[in-house]
Amino acid sequence: QRQLVESGGGLVQPGSSLRLSCAASGFALDYYAIGWFRQAPGKEREGVGCFVGSDGSTYYTGSVAGRFAISRDNARDAVYLQMDSLKPEDTAVYYCAADLHTPTASARTLQSLRLSTSTSWGQGTQVTVSA
Repeated sequence: QRQLVESGGGLVQPGSSLRLSCAASGFALDYYAIGWFRQAPGKEREGVGCFVGSDGSTYYTGSVAGRFAISRDNARDAVYLQMDSLKPEDTAVYYCAADLHTPTASARTLQSLRLSTSTSWGQGTQVTVSA
């Protein structure tokens, strides 16, 4: 059974960095896409970026491109979201999600993860950016 557990959230000041972790179990990352999503109070869940295990490709949405980076730790079956230059508008609950997917990462990958009924989701971790 696929399981995802996020960690690493917290309260930081604007301009700071955080690294979120998504620990995966019950499946092989090589055949999956891992997406990072976030949901702020009163807003819909939105995609942040994704990683595809088959080719190591990544994709980021415009609001975080250049500030966020996704990486994989093969030894720990984990995927990380490195967040730099954090802004107050990055405040949200961050979720990781996984589903079978081998094509190169793109906006369509994020959309598929968000809409598919077979996507597995973690429980989320809170990120608060405030002075």
